[in-house]
Order: sequence, then C-alpha cells, then structure tokens
Amino acid sequence: MDENPDGLLVDNPDGLLVDPPDQLRPFISHGRITAMPVKRTRRRLLLNEVAQAFEPGRRYPEAAVDEILKQVFDDHCALRRYLVDEQFMSRTAVGVYWRAGGTVS
Repeated sequence: MDENPDGLLVDNPDGLLVDPPDQLRPFISHGRITAMPVKRTRRRLLLNEVAQAFEPGRRYPEAAVDEILKQVFDDHCALRRYLVDEQFMSRTAVGVYWRAGGTVS
C-alpha cells in the first residue's frame, strides 16, 4: 500500500483517479470514488477515467476486473455494470471483459 499526500494508506498502485478533472473532484477523494454522479454527462466522464485502467484489446476475466475496480470504489459490482451499460466495456456470457470505449491516451 502507498500513502497519499494526507498520509492515508491507499491501495491504488496504478494511480487511477489520483488527479481527476475539476468537475469530478466532488465525487473522488484520495483516488477513490465517494459517490456516483447522478448527471449522466459527469457519470460518463468518471467512467471514462475508470476505463483508462483497462488496456484496449486485452481480455480480462471478471475476477481481474473486480480487483481493479475494488481499488477505486466500494461497490465494484455496480461500477462494473455502469461500465458495461454505458459501453465502456463489453463482456461475454462467460464473464470475459474487454474495453469497448472511452478515450485512448
């Protein structure tokens, strides 16, 4: 585990959501999502940030997706559903996921 600038321990080795855009700051604290935005535009912006954790073209078993999402949100199952529902990720019937949208940097 690493320490953030406030001295709190965080389990976010990839630095996901550590420096979010200003309009997402009310929903993120210390690299973790504290609340899901109600407005779809902000929620999609947040999901785009989360989608950056997944490499385009790579396939992930559900357990691997869950481990990544647990680093940033307590309700990782809801976050996974949001990513699929908003087409940032796709999945097969047997639970294999891949990044299907979002910006690529």
